[in-house]
Amino acid sequence: MKTYDLYAIGNALVDTEYEVTDAQLQAMGVEKRHMTLIDTARRSELLTAVDGMHARRTGGGSAGNTVVALAQLGGKAFYSCRVADDELGRFYQQDLIANGVATNLTHTPAAPGQTGSCMVMVTPDAERSMSTFLGATAELDHNSLHEQDIASSKVYYMEGYLAASPSGLDAALKGRAIAKQAGVALATTLSDMSMINFCRPGLDAMVGDGLDFLFCNEEEAQVWCGSQDLAAICQQLSRQARVVCLTRSAKGCIVLENGQQTEVPAAQVKALDTNGAGDMFAGAFLYAVTQGYNHAQAAWLANQSAGQVVAQYGNRLSLDAMAGIKTRFGQHVA
Repeated sequence: MKTYDLYAIGNALVDTEYEVTDAQLQAMGVEKRHMTLIDTARRSELLTAVDGMHARRTGGGSAGNTVVALAQLGGKAFYSCRVADDELGRFYQQDLIANGVATNLTHTPAAPGQTGSCMVMVTPDAERSMSTFLGATAELDHNSLHEQDIASSKVYYMEGYLAASPSGLDAALKGRAIAKQAGVALATTLSDMSMINFCRPGLDAMVGDGLDFLFCNEEEAQVWCGSQDLAAICQQLSRQARVVCLTRSAKGCIVLENGQQTEVPAAQVKALDTNGAGDMFAGAFLYAVTQGYNHAQAAWLANQSAGQVVAQYGNRLSLDAMAGIKTRFGQHVA
């Protein structure tokens, strides 16, 4: 018997989200639709620029969102991450616990410093632009791994953003080796175009000699494969994972497996905020897979869950919203 459905490693970030215009985004010098790493000085500059704006604060981090989604649907998840001994760190740990996610944070005393945070700017076209201050998560290392829990999980998931952190990447790869030796399925996400453009070697190392599950959106896939041709992209991605989920926003997603290509339609929603959509997709998909559903069924649940995220502001859904999606999923597969 496996203890966890999903064991993930990634950045611990507290998200603060703002609604801004394109003009405000430009005035702040924030690159639209990208994740940009920032230092303390730049963070202070941006905080000054948004002073007085309404903000929403939630637990975040890409893989953090994914494990919470899986846990909210009823799966069992473990998250390895790093926070500082400060108010944001305590907020982050309690958020994981409240959502039923087990974590190394309950075993390891937090060190002094600042917990990582992400300023998310959402424009009227629903696009999200992220300015990420890594803080303590920049020092995430192999000491955050729980070898026994990795080995007793169904899937080991690496956040692609860790490609930007030498110690974080090293930890992710150590965990990958442990998981592979124990016969645990391997999964990762390409995360963001900036990771592909600037941290390609780290992502290549995560993919390694092949994965069981690879998640990416169409734009990331185009940059990764150096092509705009969908057929060529699908062919190339299929060589890197047993199952590939290629998300295409309102066009739904394509699931690639064993030379077969299955298209699953998107939820019909009005998009307000794309922050967290890919994370939610991965969490819902892996929940369904680890509960024994086929990949087309898993993609249906993932599309519905991601659709509900983009139809609201914020990177997470409430437990009630997730319960409603799960009910509709039960009706869909009946």
